[in-house]
Amino acid sequence: MTAFLVIDVGTTGLRAAVVDESLHILTYEHRPCPPSSPAPGLVEFDAVDMASKVLDAAQVAIARFGSPIDAVGITNQRASVVVWDRETGEPIGPGLGWQDLRTVMECIMAKAGHGWALAPNQSATKLQWLLANTPGAADRDLCAGTVDSWIAWTLSRGELHVSDHTNSSATTSGLRNIDSSGWRTDILDAFGLPASMLPTVVDSAGIVGRASALPGAPPIAALIGDQQASLIGQGCVRPGRAKITFGTGGMLDVVTDGGAPDAAHRHDNGTYPLPVWSIGGELGWGVEGIMLSAGTNVEWLRDDLGLIDTPAESHDIAAQCDDSGGVVYVPALLGLGTPSWDYGARGTLLGLTRGTERTHVVRAVLEGVAHRGADLVEAAAADTGTDIDSIRVDGGMSRNPTFVQALADATGRSISVAPVVESTTIGAAFLAGLGIGAWNRLEDIESLWSPAHVVEPRATAHRDAARLTWRDALERAGGWFPELSALDF
Repeated sequence: MTAFLVIDVGTTGLRAAVVDESLHILTYEHRPCPPSSPAPGLVEFDAVDMASKVLDAAQVAIARFGSPIDAVGITNQRASVVVWDRETGEPIGPGLGWQDLRTVMECIMAKAGHGWALAPNQSATKLQWLLANTPGAADRDLCAGTVDSWIAWTLSRGELHVSDHTNSSATTSGLRNIDSSGWRTDILDAFGLPASMLPTVVDSAGIVGRASALPGAPPIAALIGDQQASLIGQGCVRPGRAKITFGTGGMLDVVTDGGAPDAAHRHDNGTYPLPVWSIGGELGWGVEGIMLSAGTNVEWLRDDLGLIDTPAESHDIAAQCDDSGGVVYVPALLGLGTPSWDYGARGTLLGLTRGTERTHVVRAVLEGVAHRGADLVEAAAADTGTDIDSIRVDGGMSRNPTFVQALADATGRSISVAPVVESTTIGAAFLAGLGIGAWNRLEDIESLWSPAHVVEPRATAHRDAARLTWRDALERAGGWFPELSALDF
C-alpha cells in the first residue's frame, strides 16, 4: 500500500493524517495550536510550539499506521510568517498570523509613497516589522518564510528552506512578481529585507528533500497553501471548476483558463488573481474571493447569544420554520470582503417584529451566510467571464443541511458536498503522490473525487426578489464605521 503523511497547519490547530492511494484517511491526529492576541488587532503564534506539535502529531499518526510512509505533503494557513536564526533554528520573535493588523499604517504609507497595494494580511510588512523590532537583526543570518517554510525546515532538521508558488505568490506575500517569476527587489530594498533570508521557491508537487525528523526519512513531495489544496482535493482542476470552503471565514477559489495576470490588484468585482498550483515548472491560475466571517456567525449564535448549544443544532432549530419570517441577517461581524471590501461594515439584523422567534433568527443567520456565498460566486463569474454552473463545498458548515440548501437556492446552482470536511488533506496527499509518481497527471484527481451528496436548488420564483432584498440589506450594513470603510489595500 502506498501511503502519504499530510501535515495540515490551520489557524487554530494542526493535523497529521495518513492517507492511502485511494485518498482515504487512515489515521488522524489533531493538536490545538491557537494564536494569541496580546492586544486588539495583534495575532501571534508560538512557532516553536507549532513545530513541536507537528512532530508529535506526525510521529503518533505514523506509529498508529504501523508501516513506512512513502511521501509527505504540507498544507497550511497562508501569509502567516516566521523569522528564525539560520544557525540555531530559533525564531527571533513571535510568528505573526495572517489576521494580524499591526502593519496597517505601513501598508497605507507604502501605497502613498510608492503606489504599492500591500495589505496587512500579506507577508511583506510583517517581515519588515519583525526585522525592525528585533535588536541586532541586521547582523544575523536569518531565514524568513511562511508556515510551509517553517514546517519543511522543522521536518528536514534545518536542511530545507523552501516555499511553493501558492505560498510565496504576490497575492500572499506582496513580495513576488505578479507572474511569480522572482522576488520584487524594489520592495525588498525599500523594506530592508535581504533576499538571502527568503526561501527557494519550488513546485507544489515534487521531491524537495527528506523529512529526516520522521521515521524512515520519507521524501517531502508537496507544499501548498490551504485554499489551493482544498481546490485540488475537491477535484477542481479544470477552468470553471469552483469550490467554497466554509470554515471560520469563507473562501471561494475558481480555476481560470488564462495565463499569468498582468496586475496583482483586485478585479472590478472584488476577486483577486493567484496561482493555484505549480507542477513541472508550469503554474495554474485562478481567482479567489473572501467572506470574512462564515462559521464565526454560528459561533456567535452559540457563544454570545446562547440561541444554540452546538453548531449542529443550528440546523435543527432553523428547520423548525419554513422561512425566516422576513428577517435578514448580514454576516459582517468583521466587515465585508468580496465584492465590496468594506472593513467598516458590521453585522446587521433586519426585519425584526414582535412575532420574530428564535427559529427565525437562526435560519436568517444561515441564509445570510448562504447569500454571501452567492455574492462570491457572482463576483467570480463576472471577473472571469466564466459560467460557474456548480459549486463544491467543504468546511464545517458544509455539514449543515439547512445551510447547504439555502446556498443552492441563493446561487441557483447545484452544490456538491465534499466527502470529508477538510479537503486540504486530500489535496496535499494527492500532490505528494503526484510528486513521487504515484499518479501521472493533475487531472487524475478527477476520477478519485466523489461527493458525499449533491443538493439541487429548489425551483422558486422568489430567488430574484430574495437577492434584491439581500442587496438592500448589504447596503444598509455598509459604512457603519466610515473611517474603516475608507481603508483600501
